[in-house]
Amino acid sequence: MPTPRPLRLAMTALGAACFLSLTAPLPAGAQGLGLTAYKQAVAETLDDDSIASFYRGRDFAPLWTGPDAASTARRAALIEALQKAPLHGLPARRYDVPGLMRAMQRVEGERARGELEVRLSRAFIDFANDLQSGALEPRRVDSGIKREAPRRDSETLLRMLAGGDARAAMQQLAPRTPEYARLMRAKLMLERDVARGGWGEPIRTGAIEPGESGDAVVRLRDRLIAMHYLKPTLSASYDEPMQDAVATFQEDHGLKVDGVAGSSTLSAINVSARDRLKSVIVAMERERWMNLPDGLGKRHIKVNLTDFHAQIIDDGKVTFRTRSVVGHQDPDRRTPEFSDEMDHMVINPSWYVPRSIVVNEYLPLLRRNPGAVSHLLITDSQGRRVNRARGFSQYSASSFPFSMRQPPGPKNALGQVKFMFPNKYNIYLHDTPSKHLFDRQQRTYSHGCVRLSDPKDFAYALLARQTDDPQGFFQSRLRTGSESRVNLDKPVPVHLIYRTAYTTPKGQVQFRDDIYGRDARIWNALEAAGVALLPVQS
Repeated sequence: MPTPRPLRLAMTALGAACFLSLTAPLPAGAQGLGLTAYKQAVAETLDDDSIASFYRGRDFAPLWTGPDAASTARRAALIEALQKAPLHGLPARRYDVPGLMRAMQRVEGERARGELEVRLSRAFIDFANDLQSGALEPRRVDSGIKREAPRRDSETLLRMLAGGDARAAMQQLAPRTPEYARLMRAKLMLERDVARGGWGEPIRTGAIEPGESGDAVVRLRDRLIAMHYLKPTLSASYDEPMQDAVATFQEDHGLKVDGVAGSSTLSAINVSARDRLKSVIVAMERERWMNLPDGLGKRHIKVNLTDFHAQIIDDGKVTFRTRSVVGHQDPDRRTPEFSDEMDHMVINPSWYVPRSIVVNEYLPLLRRNPGAVSHLLITDSQGRRVNRARGFSQYSASSFPFSMRQPPGPKNALGQVKFMFPNKYNIYLHDTPSKHLFDRQQRTYSHGCVRLSDPKDFAYALLARQTDDPQGFFQSRLRTGSESRVNLDKPVPVHLIYRTAYTTPKGQVQFRDDIYGRDARIWNALEAAGVALLPVQS
């Protein structure tokens, strides 16, 4: 019986696409035997139930290795997409394009074709998952990132590819958000700057003020020009255009906007183009983590921990914005990243002191002085008030049996309102009597919850969807002085995010400090996976 002819591969001159060519039909008898060998190879090689379900549903018909034009187009589109992986800050080596091309060149026989079929599907699924949902598993990078990569079902991805234009399907994988597109443009611009040698030498001086001149001013001028904040000029003085450029830089980096190149401003100016590029690549990975199948919500709340602001977003536009205070840098006080749904607010809230604060902060005080922290009620398991006169010296952190609560009032730690999206981390948004903290540039002072500068206006914005007089409704509940729960008619998604690089609608890139060191860990993980920056050209 004749054996199947070898399957041959032709490549374009640039090697950008590969084409597996079945140049002649198999003899009838061999086709039957070959198909069986092909099916058996596919069935034996598959170890993913979702991919196996896809192939069983099409009676193992090939998606990639068939002789038809559609299979050829899929192979070409896959190789093209894999070769462009670095454009998205993805680890190209993970997809082994040279290995795939060699395999397509050398495949002979139906069994080998079946094995290649599965290998191509796996490469596609790996790439699709990375591009659509992120190359890393968030929780493995940092314990404060309480997210799961929003992976799509493998069978769904393969069906999408099988049902339409392959190149268009590949292009649909990346997040379709304006933010992702703007981050990609920022990445390309920074890569060009890095390839040209960066932005010049750091500026080694304490501060530079308007009206000054000299070498430090020239270095500042040249760096601002290289960073695209100042038009080319030969001026050697700290003139008005330079002052405007510094002010714009300060605004883009969350600094005090005064046009003076003080120590904090120069520290930010001295950050290299390579480091800013790393931040953008990390932001792209983070955007993929937020590429939820149903989106972030038509109306949603977003808190960027590094920017110290909370926003209400309606139909993609910011409709309310207020300053925030977030968790301290101490590992046990950092605000975690996660998403949930806000379903109610509490006006005139009580503060139920978290166990960690009770035993770590207040119990040592009570052991020395039973009358300490007198603004807090100490209650037993049945809610009865505990007699402080008996003292607490006999209790340790593990044996202390009581709870602590601060009743509603003007000095309550939660202020006059808290916004609840019940979660196992016991994190929520709330008012605070410590208003002075909102005047500081870096606002990391809480035990993990998010404090709002304008909580009443935030409440009015939320209640406006369910009452004609949100302010009057809120104030009437507030005046009672009693704790009052108000349900939201429609829960609002809440997203606590962490972006040291993000963009404005006009495309300007904003940079913020890595307050918890999380982005540094993400970059290290991406680099370990194979993500690399372009080499600096001399």
